[in-house]
Amino acid sequence: MNTDQKLLSLIIPCYNEQEALPIFYREVTAVAQEMSCAYELIFVNDGSKDNTLPILKELAGQDEHVVYLSFSRNFGKEAAMYAGFCNANGDYVAVMDADMQDPPSLLPQMLDILETGEYDSVATRRVDRAGEPPVRSWFARKFYQIINKISDADIVDGARDFRLMKRDMVNSIVAMSEYNRFSKGIFGWIGFRTYWLPYENVERVAGETKWNFWKLFKYAINGIINFSQAPLSIASWFGIFMTFCSFALLAFIVIRKILFDDPVAGWASMVCIVIFIGGIQLFCLGIMGQYIAKTYMESKHRPHFIISESNGKNVKKLK
Repeated sequence: MNTDQKLLSLIIPCYNEQEALPIFYREVTAVAQEMSCAYELIFVNDGSKDNTLPILKELAGQDEHVVYLSFSRNFGKEAAMYAGFCNANGDYVAVMDADMQDPPSLLPQMLDILETGEYDSVATRRVDRAGEPPVRSWFARKFYQIINKISDADIVDGARDFRLMKRDMVNSIVAMSEYNRFSKGIFGWIGFRTYWLPYENVERVAGETKWNFWKLFKYAINGIINFSQAPLSIASWFGIFMTFCSFALLAFIVIRKILFDDPVAGWASMVCIVIFIGGIQLFCLGIMGQYIAKTYMESKHRPHFIISESNGKNVKKLK
């Protein structure tokens, strides 16, 4: 390999991708071989329960460009991406999915944009959501609108994790070692000049999506909590509003008793009010509990991932 040649690291998180991996490998290898730089394919096996790991071992045995990192259990996609960032050696680093929804054919164009020197990263965004359930699409759009209004993270609607970055940006991501990770927010929070590359939605080439509605909903809640204090402010404003209402109602009851000698009647309405206020209190406690739980997990300083086996050299097996 030419020592002056730039190195491109491609990080591919994998969880039960035995059907898609052979197809993805053929496509990404064909594209990488036509590019102007050397490359390495870093596959991160996130505790897959199918034949993903044996397939990765087979690919590594026949191709020196393939590096696999296999977790001791399923740590999640965020941990898989972070492990890839920690072990990538490239001057340029990209993260992409193995299901072909992140088209490898876009990589040459992304690299050309980076090499102009005007940008530090090239990120992709879907211009449509063809094939996605309408309800899921609606909630996704609302999530992007909400998080951009209440946080410092700059997340474009339709943004994918698929992006190509320069080394300095990757080093900044690795330096953000928080346990509760939300990469879309981290990418936006650290700044750097980003070019947004639009493309039409692509269906999975094989297998089934690992993201159902509730997993995406939980992911969205984590993103909001990780990058915004607005929910805590909402709880505070609820408290102020309910206190004001209680004083107003108390004054109304006292005045009605003094002026009209009208006893307070209606246990049903009182029960409804008590239940309503109790619900508001539990809602606010739930918000605070989410932040306390995140703080609790951060204070443990547990590793983000544990790599049980790998064919790479000088691999950071936990961090």
